[in-house]
Amino acid sequence: MLAIIEAAGWPIWPLILASVLTLAIIIERFISLRQKEVAPRGLLEGVVQEYHKQGVTAEMLSRLSMGSHLARIFGAGLRNAKAPREVMKESIEEAGRAAAHDLERFLTALGTIASIAPLLGLLGTVIGMVEIFGAQTPSGGNPAVLAHGISVALYNTAFGLIVAIPSMIFYRFFRTRVEALVVEMEQQAIKLVEMVHGERT
Repeated sequence: MLAIIEAAGWPIWPLILASVLTLAIIIERFISLRQKEVAPRGLLEGVVQEYHKQGVTAEMLSRLSMGSHLARIFGAGLRNAKAPREVMKESIEEAGRAAAHDLERFLTALGTIASIAPLLGLLGTVIGMVEIFGAQTPSGGNPAVLAHGISVALYNTAFGLIVAIPSMIFYRFFRTRVEALVVEMEQQAIKLVEMVHGERT
């Protein structure tokens, strides 16, 4: 691996940094976007059951505020459970926007890496080509310099694509995952409002 890095020259280092950032973001998002971390199964039923038994309590609100994203949305709504339906709905929407923003964290960075990695590879390719042409003299070219220029050109192009392709795949995957989770949380929040205001049993 070190031999490849040396052959690729200095343009490979930004790509190595981009690959490390990509891997870190992918791992972090896989952990953060798990169902139980965002919208645990059965949370709505448990919250509604507790609400009907003892109403909104400080202990209940505190527990919800420390829970998953959906739990925090429920907590924001239940703080206004005695207010008109529209007020409760607005508080849920505000908490929902904050939750959606948190779910999208680092995805812009991942998409940016997917976009610029091929360009960084292309930069390395151009630098390699410059070295190749720079090695040409009227009496011929230096084989060692020619070989190094070709290595810089090819390795950087390949590594740029190696970084960009998984970055784009996971960017699309996580965007779809976030959209699905946001829709699910919206549906659950609407059910909570309707149950609290007696529009649904």
